Amino acid sequence: MKKAIFFILLSLFVLAACEKEPTPNERFNEYVKLWEKNNFEKMYSDYLSSHSKKEYKSKDFVDRYPKIYKDLEIKDVKITFKKLKEEDYKKKDKVSVPVKLSFQTMAGAVNYEEKVTLKKEEKDDQANWYIDWKPNLILPGLEKGDKIVPETISPQRGEIRDRNGSGLAINGEIYEVGIVPEKMGGKDAEVKSQLASLLNMSVEEIDNKLNAGWVKPNLFVPIKKISSENEALLQKLWALPGVDKQDTSGRVYPFGEAAAHLVGYVGPITAEELEKQKGKGYTANSVIGKRGLEQLFEEDLRGKAGEKISIIKSDGSEEVIAEEEVKNGKNISVTIDGELQSRIYNEMKGNAGTAAAIHPLTGEVLSLVSSPSFDPNAFALGLSGEEYSKLEKDPLQPLINRFALSYAPGSAIKPITGAIALQNGTLKTTDTKTISGKTWGKGGSWGGYEISRVHATSGPINMETALMYSDNIFFAQAALDMGGDKFVKGLKNFGFAEEIPFTYPLKKSQISSDGTLKDGGILLADTGYGQGQMLTNILQLATAYTPFLNGGDMLKPYLLVGEKNTGIWKEKIISPENAQAVSKMMRQVIADPRGTGHRANLPNVELAGKTGTAELKSSKEDKNGKENGVFVAYDSKNKDLLIALLIEGVQKGGGSKIVVEKVANIFK
Repeated sequence: MKKAIFFILLSLFVLAACEKEPTPNERFNEYVKLWEKNNFEKMYSDYLSSHSKKEYKSKDFVDRYPKIYKDLEIKDVKITFKKLKEEDYKKKDKVSVPVKLSFQTMAGAVNYEEKVTLKKEEKDDQANWYIDWKPNLILPGLEKGDKIVPETISPQRGEIRDRNGSGLAINGEIYEVGIVPEKMGGKDAEVKSQLASLLNMSVEEIDNKLNAGWVKPNLFVPIKKISSENEALLQKLWALPGVDKQDTSGRVYPFGEAAAHLVGYVGPITAEELEKQKGKGYTANSVIGKRGLEQLFEEDLRGKAGEKISIIKSDGSEEVIAEEEVKNGKNISVTIDGELQSRIYNEMKGNAGTAAAIHPLTGEVLSLVSSPSFDPNAFALGLSGEEYSKLEKDPLQPLINRFALSYAPGSAIKPITGAIALQNGTLKTTDTKTISGKTWGKGGSWGGYEISRVHATSGPINMETALMYSDNIFFAQAALDMGGDKFVKGLKNFGFAEEIPFTYPLKKSQISSDGTLKDGGILLADTGYGQGQMLTNILQLATAYTPFLNGGDMLKPYLLVGEKNTGIWKEKIISPENAQAVSKMMRQVIADPRGTGHRANLPNVELAGKTGTAELKSSKEDKNGKENGVFVAYDSKNKDLLIALLIEGVQKGGGSKIVVEKVANIFK
């Protein structure tokens, strides 16, 4: 009886063991889960058939899989398979499972179907199913001995061109200067020393390149990229034994220093920039816009790299697995006039300052200048530490973009103060003020503070005369007559204390530090003639003059050719009659021999405008304070050009006269 029970239990145990033997479906499902988790080591050790392990060593599988996945940027791996029916595998030692594979790669999606063979094998006295692995489970059609070739095709960067089609930033030819070591003819030290001097490098930097591991005596060793247009430098370089060049393409800035702050430049991406741009397709070898339009329109200009994954077969044939075509960057056309930009910059050269030029009837921005400047070609080609240090230490600070900053407008605000007073009815064109002497104040309430003027007129003066002589006291009194609230509202109508709606980021203007002006206060009076705490960027100052040519409408400045939403920024901020009246007064500032802008009275151009000198002093007694000269002028006849120009530190060179002469030269 006991024997019978024992044999029954033994039979049940054997039967249960047989029933628990994994099916091909279960085994392959376990394998797929490991695959999706990238657990290649366990896939190889526990699931590959003996034949596969003999054919492919651990390094061919465990090491290769992760490397390929990383190189090809494979992610979102999904494997599905059609489950076998029991009759498909029962009493069989070999089965074929239909599998669908899909994943994303650097070159796009890959989807394909394969058949995976599973074999039943005895291991450790236990039968189980094992995968007969082949390389086609990595990529479709991949066989042993094939090479996987990932390829990135760099896009061509879009170009930036001015309104006339002239290149501001283009893709041109540059030279890569290098050395063929064996051709230096034993004059190694002499050649390296002279080359270092010509290229603004150190001998140590050259040695580091020549000592790279790949360098051989007969190979060309790149040292530095240079412009192909610097003929004088090129002649000196080619005279050195062993020095040669290779033609290559690169970013070229035809207008050089004149447009550097506006256009910017490109350079190698930094680790910090790479992290910031994570997920946008940049690599450690990418170039990126560093300043100006190159940075502002980086997304449009850079394009999108093309990606391709190919298999090179043993016979040399190529099979493309996935491919995304390269998308070149977009070209950008701006309203800037490159020739005018150069003309203004050359007129300002040697001075610290800024200028904006616009078409006063359309709002097109024709020029944005910051002086002094730097050579963007040098930055794009690779500036040496010594060269950069020299720019940093320059007292005129050429690396600062001045047209993006804000300045006190000085007396250039007076036509606007007058226009607001006329519009409010607190001043009429025929009204006069009788002011005695060169100083004026409100006595006790101002604690002895007084406003001074340059010209002491005799008798009553009206607004036209006050503009001609640039009378601070007249416009201080005009502001006080209006009161703080009305004046602030009027200035806001002209866009002050508001972000200027412009593509390029500029510092916001301000009326005062808190945006208010107290009735009867010194700050209100000083603001009336452009001092106090008032600040504006140069483009906004230029834009504020457009109502005088457009019947009281202030135009919206714009930078892109074909830009939408152009036209009027502020509608009817003054009446057409007041706009015309102030414009005629500004014509007299230049046409009348007594006017502060008379030096700009040209024979063939009817300029109208206003001069200004902004004092940057710690107190009225400060005799060493800095002064900035400002001049805003436009062609009142042709009405096709308006220029606002500011020069810093004019206190030692003739004040605003310097600026007037420069603007006159530009209009000539």
